[in-house]
Amino acid sequence: MAKTKNAKVRTRAAGPHDTPSRAGEDDPLLRFGVMGKAFSILQTLTLNTQPLSMAELARETGMTKPTVHRIISVLAELGFVERDHGKRGYVEGPRLIKFALDTLKATTRRNMRHSVLRALSQETGETCNFGILTGAEVIYLDRVEAKQPLGLRFEPGSLVPVHCSAIGKLLLSLEPAERREELLRAIPLTRYTPRTLTSIAALSDALDRIQHDEIGIDDQESIEGVVCVAVPVRAADGGIVGGLALSAPEARISLKDALRLVPQLRRAAATMGKTFSLGMTS
Repeated sequence: MAKTKNAKVRTRAAGPHDTPSRAGEDDPLLRFGVMGKAFSILQTLTLNTQPLSMAELARETGMTKPTVHRIISVLAELGFVERDHGKRGYVEGPRLIKFALDTLKATTRRNMRHSVLRALSQETGETCNFGILTGAEVIYLDRVEAKQPLGLRFEPGSLVPVHCSAIGKLLLSLEPAERREELLRAIPLTRYTPRTLTSIAALSDALDRIQHDEIGIDDQESIEGVVCVAVPVRAADGGIVGGLALSAPEARISLKDALRLVPQLRRAAATMGKTFSLGMTS
Protein backbone atom coordinates (compact mmCIF):
# COMPACT_ATOMS: atom_id res chain seq x y z
CA MET A 1 0.00 0.00 0.00
CA ALA A 2 2.05 2.80 -0.96
CA LYS A 3 1.13 5.57 1.24
CA THR A 4 -2.01 7.09 0.96
CA LYS A 5 -3.27 9.82 2.48
CA ASN A 6 -2.62 7.77 4.33
CA ALA A 7 -3.75 4.22 5.29
CA LYS A 8 -5.19 6.35 7.22
CA VAL A 9 -4.88 8.54 4.25
CA ARG A 10 -2.55 11.36 5.35
CA THR A 11 -3.52 14.89 4.55
CA ARG A 12 -0.23 16.67 5.17
CA ALA A 13 3.45 15.93 4.99
CA ALA A 14 4.79 15.31 8.47
CA GLY A 15 8.48 15.71 9.13
CA PRO A 16 10.61 13.62 11.43
CA HIS A 17 10.02 16.10 14.27
CA ASP A 18 6.29 16.42 13.64
CA THR A 19 4.67 13.21 14.82
CA PRO A 20 1.27 13.38 16.57
CA SER A 21 2.36 11.10 19.36
CA ARG A 22 6.13 11.08 19.51
CA ALA A 23 7.51 7.97 21.17
CA GLY A 24 10.43 9.36 23.20
CA GLU A 25 11.84 7.98 26.40
CA ASP A 26 8.46 7.83 28.15
CA ASP A 27 6.95 5.51 25.52
CA PRO A 28 5.35 2.57 27.42
CA LEU A 29 6.42 0.27 24.60
CA LEU A 30 10.05 0.66 25.66
CA ARG A 31 9.24 -1.20 28.89
CA PHE A 32 8.70 -4.43 26.99
CA GLY A 33 12.20 -5.23 25.87
CA VAL A 34 13.24 -5.80 22.29
CA MET A 35 9.69 -6.52 21.11
CA GLY A 36 8.42 -3.24 22.54
CA LYS A 37 11.31 -1.35 20.99
CA ALA A 38 10.61 -2.91 17.60
CA PHE A 39 6.97 -1.82 17.80
CA SER A 40 8.07 1.66 18.85
CA ILE A 41 10.25 1.93 15.73
CA LEU A 42 7.44 0.68 13.48
CA GLN A 43 4.99 3.12 15.08
CA THR A 44 7.40 6.01 14.58
CA LEU A 45 7.91 5.12 10.91
CA THR A 46 4.19 4.93 10.21
CA LEU A 47 3.54 8.31 11.84
CA ASN A 48 5.84 10.02 9.34
CA THR A 49 5.38 10.49 5.61
CA GLN A 50 9.11 11.08 5.10
CA PRO A 51 11.83 8.40 5.36
CA LEU A 52 13.67 8.45 8.70
CA SER A 53 17.40 7.96 9.15
CA MET A 54 18.94 5.95 11.99
CA ALA A 55 19.73 9.18 13.82
CA GLU A 56 16.18 10.47 13.45
CA LEU A 57 14.71 7.16 14.62
CA ALA A 58 16.99 7.20 17.65
CA ARG A 59 15.95 10.76 18.48
CA GLU A 60 12.25 10.10 17.96
CA THR A 61 12.15 6.85 19.96
CA GLY A 62 14.61 7.81 22.68
CA MET A 63 16.78 4.76 21.95
CA THR A 64 20.51 4.67 21.34
CA LYS A 65 21.76 4.47 17.75
CA PRO A 66 23.29 0.99 18.26
CA THR A 67 19.95 -0.30 19.58
CA VAL A 68 18.03 1.19 16.65
CA HIS A 69 20.60 -0.19 14.19
CA ARG A 70 20.33 -3.70 15.67
CA ILE A 71 16.50 -3.74 15.61
CA ILE A 72 16.22 -2.10 12.19
CA SER A 73 18.53 -4.75 10.75
CA VAL A 74 16.23 -7.53 11.97
CA LEU A 75 13.06 -5.73 10.82
CA ALA A 76 14.61 -5.16 7.39
CA GLU A 77 15.60 -8.82 7.08
CA LEU A 78 12.00 -9.80 7.91
CA GLY A 79 10.59 -7.32 5.37
CA PHE A 80 8.87 -5.05 7.89
CA VAL A 81 11.03 -2.04 6.98
CA GLU A 82 13.19 -1.14 3.99
CA ARG A 83 15.38 1.65 2.69
CA ASP A 84 13.45 4.11 0.54
CA HIS A 85 14.39 4.31 -3.14
CA GLY A 86 16.38 7.51 -2.64
CA LYS A 87 18.37 5.91 0.20
CA ARG A 88 17.35 8.82 2.44
CA GLY A 89 16.17 6.62 5.28
CA TYR A 90 13.80 3.84 6.27
CA VAL A 91 10.13 3.37 5.39
CA GLU A 92 7.52 0.66 5.87
CA GLY A 93 8.46 -2.59 4.17
CA PRO A 94 6.21 -4.82 2.05
CA ARG A 95 5.50 -7.27 4.85
CA LEU A 96 4.33 -4.51 7.21
CA ILE A 97 2.13 -3.01 4.48
CA LYS A 98 0.59 -6.42 3.70
CA PHE A 99 0.04 -7.01 7.42
CA ALA A 100 -1.77 -3.67 7.72
CA LEU A 101 -3.90 -4.32 4.64
CA ASP A 102 -4.80 -7.84 5.75
CA THR A 103 -5.85 -6.45 9.13
CA LEU A 104 -8.00 -3.76 7.53
CA LYS A 105 -9.62 -6.22 5.13
CA ALA A 106 -10.37 -8.67 7.94
CA THR A 107 -11.92 -6.08 10.25
CA THR A 108 -13.78 -3.98 7.70
CA ARG A 109 -16.40 -6.60 6.95
CA ARG A 110 -17.06 -7.11 10.66
CA ASN A 111 -17.79 -3.54 11.61
CA MET A 112 -20.11 -0.62 10.97
CA ARG A 113 -18.36 0.38 7.76
CA HIS A 114 -19.68 -2.65 5.94
CA SER A 115 -23.17 -1.82 7.16
CA VAL A 116 -22.80 1.69 5.72
CA LEU A 117 -21.78 0.26 2.33
CA ARG A 118 -24.63 -2.23 2.37
CA ALA A 119 -27.18 0.47 3.19
CA LEU A 120 -25.83 2.74 0.44
CA SER A 121 -25.96 -0.07 -2.10
CA GLN A 122 -29.56 -0.81 -1.14
CA GLU A 123 -30.48 2.86 -1.36
CA THR A 124 -28.89 3.45 -4.76
CA GLY A 125 -29.31 0.00 -6.24
CA GLU A 126 -25.67 -0.01 -7.36
CA THR A 127 -22.31 -1.46 -6.34
CA CYS A 128 -20.54 0.52 -3.60
CA ASN A 129 -17.00 0.18 -2.33
CA PHE A 130 -14.48 1.68 0.06
CA GLY A 131 -10.84 1.93 -0.95
CA ILE A 132 -7.52 3.51 -0.10
CA LEU A 133 -4.54 4.70 -2.11
CA THR A 134 -1.53 2.43 -2.22
CA GLY A 135 1.11 3.90 -4.51
CA ALA A 136 0.12 3.37 -8.14
CA GLU A 137 -3.04 1.47 -7.24
CA VAL A 138 -6.21 1.59 -5.18
CA ILE A 139 -7.07 -1.35 -2.96
CA TYR A 140 -10.73 -2.07 -2.25
CA LEU A 141 -10.96 -2.82 1.46
CA ASP A 142 -14.68 -3.55 1.28
CA ARG A 143 -17.35 -3.81 -1.38
CA VAL A 144 -21.06 -4.54 -1.65
CA GLU A 145 -22.28 -5.71 -5.06
CA ALA A 146 -25.54 -4.50 -6.55
CA LYS A 147 -28.32 -7.05 -6.70
CA GLN A 148 -28.80 -6.31 -10.38
CA PRO A 149 -28.01 -7.94 -13.68
CA LEU A 150 -24.67 -6.91 -15.19
CA GLY A 151 -22.93 -6.94 -11.83
CA LEU A 152 -19.27 -5.98 -11.33
CA ARG A 153 -17.32 -8.76 -9.67
CA PHE A 154 -14.44 -7.46 -7.58
CA GLU A 155 -13.50 -8.98 -4.25
CA PRO A 156 -12.24 -6.95 -1.25
CA GLY A 157 -8.49 -6.77 -1.69
CA SER A 158 -8.76 -6.16 -5.43
CA LEU A 159 -6.30 -3.64 -6.86
CA VAL A 160 -7.21 -1.10 -9.54
CA PRO A 161 -4.97 1.51 -11.22
CA VAL A 162 -4.90 4.91 -9.54
CA HIS A 163 -4.89 7.03 -12.71
CA CYS A 164 -8.14 5.69 -14.18
CA SER A 165 -10.26 4.86 -11.11
CA ALA A 166 -12.63 7.27 -9.39
CA ILE A 167 -11.21 6.66 -5.91
CA GLY A 168 -7.63 6.77 -7.17
CA LYS A 169 -8.01 10.07 -9.00
CA LEU A 170 -9.93 11.55 -6.06
CA LEU A 171 -7.32 10.63 -3.45
CA LEU A 172 -4.47 11.58 -5.77
CA SER A 173 -6.07 15.00 -6.33
CA LEU A 174 -6.19 15.62 -2.57
CA GLU A 175 -2.53 14.83 -1.97
CA PRO A 176 -0.22 17.77 -1.16
CA ALA A 177 1.05 19.31 -4.41
CA GLU A 178 4.62 18.02 -4.06
CA ARG A 179 3.49 14.48 -3.29
CA ARG A 180 0.99 14.55 -6.16
CA GLU A 181 3.68 15.58 -8.64
CA GLU A 182 6.00 12.88 -7.34
CA LEU A 183 3.30 10.23 -7.82
CA LEU A 184 2.36 11.51 -11.28
CA ARG A 185 5.95 11.07 -12.41
CA ALA A 186 6.19 7.60 -10.89
CA ILE A 187 2.94 5.83 -11.78
CA PRO A 188 2.60 4.04 -15.12
CA LEU A 189 -0.15 5.73 -17.16
CA THR A 190 -1.25 2.56 -18.91
CA ARG A 191 -4.13 2.80 -21.38
CA TYR A 192 -7.00 0.47 -20.49
CA THR A 193 -9.75 1.95 -22.67
CA PRO A 194 -9.94 4.69 -25.33
CA ARG A 195 -10.96 7.09 -22.53
CA THR A 196 -7.99 6.44 -20.22
CA LEU A 197 -5.93 9.56 -19.51
CA THR A 198 -2.36 8.65 -20.42
CA SER A 199 -0.52 11.99 -20.27
CA ILE A 200 0.57 13.78 -17.12
CA ALA A 201 -0.83 17.08 -18.45
CA ALA A 202 -4.32 15.66 -19.10
CA LEU A 203 -4.38 13.80 -15.80
CA SER A 204 -3.18 16.90 -13.90
CA ASP A 205 -6.00 18.98 -15.39
CA ALA A 206 -8.52 16.33 -14.38
CA LEU A 207 -7.09 16.18 -10.86
CA ASP A 208 -7.39 19.96 -10.49
CA ARG A 209 -11.09 19.76 -11.35
CA ILE A 210 -11.61 16.84 -8.99
CA GLN A 211 -9.80 18.65 -6.17
CA HIS A 212 -12.17 21.60 -6.53
CA ASP A 213 -15.38 19.53 -6.29
CA GLU A 214 -14.00 16.57 -4.31
CA ILE A 215 -15.81 14.18 -6.66
CA GLY A 216 -13.75 11.49 -8.32
CA ILE A 217 -14.93 10.36 -11.76
CA ASP A 218 -14.20 7.29 -13.85
CA ASP A 219 -16.00 7.73 -17.17
CA GLN A 220 -15.29 4.30 -18.67
CA GLU A 221 -11.58 4.93 -18.15
CA SER A 222 -10.62 1.65 -16.48
CA ILE A 223 -13.28 -0.69 -17.89
CA GLU A 224 -15.23 0.05 -21.04
CA GLY A 225 -18.92 0.36 -20.28
CA VAL A 226 -18.46 1.05 -16.55
CA VAL A 227 -18.83 4.44 -14.82
CA CYS A 228 -17.92 5.33 -11.27
CA VAL A 229 -18.06 8.33 -8.93
CA ALA A 230 -16.32 8.71 -5.57
CA VAL A 231 -16.23 11.05 -2.57
CA PRO A 232 -13.69 11.27 0.28
CA VAL A 233 -14.19 9.68 3.68
CA ARG A 234 -12.88 11.87 6.49
CA ALA A 235 -12.18 10.75 10.03
CA ALA A 236 -13.37 12.66 13.07
CA ASP A 237 -10.16 14.72 13.05
CA GLY A 238 -10.72 15.77 9.42
CA GLY A 239 -8.02 13.56 7.94
CA ILE A 240 -8.90 11.68 4.76
CA VAL A 241 -8.91 7.93 5.33
CA GLY A 242 -10.11 6.71 1.94
CA GLY A 243 -12.73 7.03 -0.75
CA LEU A 244 -16.32 5.83 -1.02
CA ALA A 245 -17.43 5.02 -4.55
CA LEU A 246 -20.43 3.90 -6.56
CA SER A 247 -19.91 2.03 -9.81
CA ALA A 248 -22.32 0.66 -12.40
CA PRO A 249 -22.55 -0.52 -15.99
CA GLU A 250 -23.11 2.47 -18.27
CA ALA A 251 -25.88 0.47 -19.94
CA ARG A 252 -27.87 0.80 -16.71
CA ILE A 253 -26.80 4.19 -15.38
CA SER A 254 -25.05 7.08 -17.13
CA LEU A 255 -22.29 9.12 -15.55
CA LYS A 256 -24.73 12.04 -15.33
CA ASP A 257 -27.17 9.85 -13.40
CA ALA A 258 -24.37 8.58 -11.16
CA LEU A 259 -23.40 12.16 -10.30
CA ARG A 260 -26.95 12.79 -9.13
CA LEU A 261 -26.30 10.20 -6.42
CA VAL A 262 -23.35 12.13 -4.95
CA PRO A 263 -25.45 13.58 -2.07
CA GLN A 264 -26.25 10.02 -0.95
CA LEU A 265 -22.56 9.12 -1.20
CA ARG A 266 -21.57 12.15 0.87
CA ARG A 267 -24.05 11.26 3.61
CA ALA A 268 -22.77 7.69 3.71
CA ALA A 269 -19.15 8.93 3.72
CA ALA A 270 -19.91 11.18 6.70
CA THR A 271 -21.42 8.25 8.57
CA MET A 272 -18.50 5.99 7.70
CA GLY A 273 -16.04 8.69 8.74
CA LYS A 274 -17.43 8.63 12.27
CA THR A 275 -16.31 5.00 12.58
CA PHE A 276 -12.71 6.20 12.29
CA SER A 277 -12.92 8.24 15.50
CA LEU A 278 -9.80 8.13 17.62
CA GLY A 279 -9.84 5.21 20.01
CA MET A 280 -12.46 3.22 18.12
CA THR A 281 -11.30 -0.36 17.74
CA SER A 282 -13.69 -1.79 15.17
